[in-house]
Amino acid sequence: MTDVEDHPTADEVLAGVDLSGKTALVTGSYSGIGPATASALSRAGARVLAPARRPDEAREVLSDVANVEVGEMDLSDQASVAAYAEGLLAEGTHIDIVVNNAGIMATPETRTAEGWELQFATNHLGHYALVNCLWPLLDGGARVVSVSSGGHQFSDIRWDDPWFGTGYDKWRAYGQSKTANALFAVHLDAVGRAHGVRAWSLHPGAILTPLGRHLRAEDLATVMVEDENGELVLPTFKTPEQGAATSVWAATSPDVEAFGGRYLEDVALAPSFSEGDVRPSDAVGVKDYAQDPASAARLWTWSAELTGVDAFG
Repeated sequence: MTDVEDHPTADEVLAGVDLSGKTALVTGSYSGIGPATASALSRAGARVLAPARRPDEAREVLSDVANVEVGEMDLSDQASVAAYAEGLLAEGTHIDIVVNNAGIMATPETRTAEGWELQFATNHLGHYALVNCLWPLLDGGARVVSVSSGGHQFSDIRWDDPWFGTGYDKWRAYGQSKTANALFAVHLDAVGRAHGVRAWSLHPGAILTPLGRHLRAEDLATVMVEDENGELVLPTFKTPEQGAATSVWAATSPDVEAFGGRYLEDVALAPSFSEGDVRPSDAVGVKDYAQDPASAARLWTWSAELTGVDAFG
């Protein structure tokens, strides 16, 4: 496995990139790799919009970041997402970059007011609604980057029981939401590219952040990987600045344009594999079901039905 020192930081990826006059929106900008993502984009010259469920905390965390504007938004609350989007639409400024970075992981079973499982509602449906509500500000040229996870391998979309009516499994719920992040990028790029809007998803790597706040000792057995000899393969943990590198690469580099809709990893296109295949030893990779165009279109249609929002409907 690549040593952590070999992974570039977000600032290194953005070296020589001038984002002056550009506007970037980063969800989850005050936790995990969010501050590193927002800071790097700001240092490159971008105006950074930072919607936050806890805006006071976000202002404190981002106090040293130039040209950042914190607003209030709860991704698990569709009314909150709509209200935040309405404020930006009223302002009318074009948005060049959206980094769907916020997320929750392996939470206790929780339902939204609509009865939706919380991880899917927050990680996917909130971001789906936000991008669709903001479509008039993206149309004409924008990049949308969705932070997925290697955890997508825990589950495809559970079409027969997406809300876990037959029994809750927090890891499969997390995996389903992360698969949804990847499929969202697949379909958004397909329908958006005619409007100048491109999309990607990515695995940021293993990073020690508050994302794991709900984990217990017994959860380690779920996330640990064994090699062909049954020995534990300990992850190489990146710094938050290294974890943010693939996000800002997708948001700015001309090199990713050939990979529209695809899943990225370690500032490169991730290898894909099918169920039962041996995963590449030097990468986490992406399962084929998280890149399937038919599944992506089906998810988009279902998401539109749930949220009542569809920029292309």
